[in-house]
Amino acid sequence: MASFSFGSGNAAKLMRIPLYAVGGIGTLLLPRGRRWVFGCGAGVGDGALALWRVATAEGHDAVWLTSSARERADAAALGIPTISKSSLRGWWATARAEVLVVTHGLGDVNRYAVSGGFIVQLWHGIPLKRIGLDSPATTQVPNIPGAALLRRLVGLLYRRAAQRIKVLPAASDRSRGRLESAFALGDARVIVTGEPRVDVLSAGTEEGRRQAASALLVDATGALPDGARALLYAPTWRDGADDVAVPTAAQWVGIIALLESRNAVLFVRSHPLGAGAYQPPLPSGRVRMLGSDLITDITPALPGVDALITDYSSLAYDVGLLGMPVLYLAPDAEEYARTRGFYGRYEDVAGDDAAHDWPALLRQLETLLTDDEVFTARSARSSTLSAQVHEYRDGHNTRRVYKAIRTRGIPAPKGAR
Repeated sequence: MASFSFGSGNAAKLMRIPLYAVGGIGTLLLPRGRRWVFGCGAGVGDGALALWRVATAEGHDAVWLTSSARERADAAALGIPTISKSSLRGWWATARAEVLVVTHGLGDVNRYAVSGGFIVQLWHGIPLKRIGLDSPATTQVPNIPGAALLRRLVGLLYRRAAQRIKVLPAASDRSRGRLESAFALGDARVIVTGEPRVDVLSAGTEEGRRQAASALLVDATGALPDGARALLYAPTWRDGADDVAVPTAAQWVGIIALLESRNAVLFVRSHPLGAGAYQPPLPSGRVRMLGSDLITDITPALPGVDALITDYSSLAYDVGLLGMPVLYLAPDAEEYARTRGFYGRYEDVAGDDAAHDWPALLRQLETLLTDDEVFTARSARSSTLSAQVHEYRDGHNTRRVYKAIRTRGIPAPKGAR
């Protein structure tokens, strides 16, 4: 069952309007200091962690705002000081901070204390599906009397919140256009620097990235069979609806049989905001869950994967940095295009051979795993797609974002040269 929807989330935001007003008044009374606060809707990771490392290495005083015991534990393991974002201390830290770094929304920090802060919105993927103001899903509300008026109100509030963003990094000019439209921002704020979250896919050597990523997968799920290829299945969130691609019992049998015959392991990465019943009906070490409870940020683990299976995830753009082949399973592509929408045509990304069900996908997968020419062709196709949307692949995106923040009026920490 789905665990979150825009409708329920927006209803909660509307109920909290008085708290936003009180918090906004409070920020008017408090001067902002020099501290940076960080938050990430997916946990301690993503582009926020990359920028944390650069900012703190430069000497900035910083703290991470958390929402769970898991986040506090993950931060502690990295030596990162934390404050609960929903606490009074979290409000105070946000209200007094000079720079607020988020990856999903203003709720990554204390949402009632963002007014007047220098907001850096790193986002969390190159948009394929429409997001923000470009998507009707963003302003969904429960189907109640006055819903149309409430949708307009939510749209106005979203636009107002987006206008607070001072820096929003983009991976390329193509991505920048999508982000400008989705957040109603101009190109002075949406800047092509590359995304900090993917620096880990370019930094260091190919062998070093592979070893580090493989270690993450083994630590999370156990050792793989000798010589096994690692496959990642990453379906995206369907805005609160159930995932239509969950395999049937018979399809699970076919999936496991193929994995056994071709010596492969399938890691299933459901979206953190959605839940699909992806547990096979019979136990098999060939199918392993890889949810955010096991690995918060999947990006550092990608170099340990041999092929990606997805529908509409931005991972399809990212794995091309590694030359990784991608197979597409999209049984609801037409419906998704109608209700959510894509930037451009889905076929421009997935090609004209996206599978509509698991039997078709398994036929493609068997060919991929047995035919070196097909594997090479799929890899080249993935690299070409990535080159269209990733301007930089030098591992220095985070450094460029930090420089952009500094050039927009944020001073160096005291004592810095």
